[in-house]
Amino acid sequence: MKITPLDIQQQKFKTRFRGFDVQEVDIFLEQMADAFAFLLLENENLKEDIRRLQVESSGYKNREDTFKHALLNSQKVLEQMKDNARKSAEIVVAEAEVKAEKILNKAHNRLSQLHEDISELKRQRMQIEVQIGSIIEGHTKLLKIGKEAMRATDEEDSKLKLLQQSK
Repeated sequence: MKITPLDIQQQKFKTRFRGFDVQEVDIFLEQMADAFAFLLLENENLKEDIRRLQVESSGYKNREDTFKHALLNSQKVLEQMKDNARKSAEIVVAEAEVKAEKILNKAHNRLSQLHEDISELKRQRMQIEVQIGSIIEGHTKLLKIGKEAMRATDEEDSKLKLLQQSK
């Protein structure tokens, strides 16, 4: 049974003819001794826990220092890697810009060539249209001449038919 300080303060002993009940006081003292022994043992255990935790804490502090140094070293390495990556990226960008410039020049040259080709094709188209127009006009004239010749032939044929019918 655990005894609290409140239990001790509130403990009342019966009074008898000669004072307190000796048996009751002995029982209480025995309980107090057990409680005190328990507290001493618990105090020793807690002190041992504190010593163990201090040793662990010291080990953790050493590890923390080691991790801090490792972290600082890794940050330095990371910064170096970033610098190297940045420089590599700048080189890649510069090379890409040179390639892009070459591609643009080729594209501009090709565009100029295409414009020249388009102009030449337009000129050729106009020539062909003029030639086709001339051919169509020539054929149209031939058709008109042919139609006029057919009309003349038809008129002559109808005159001949009329003459033959009148005979």
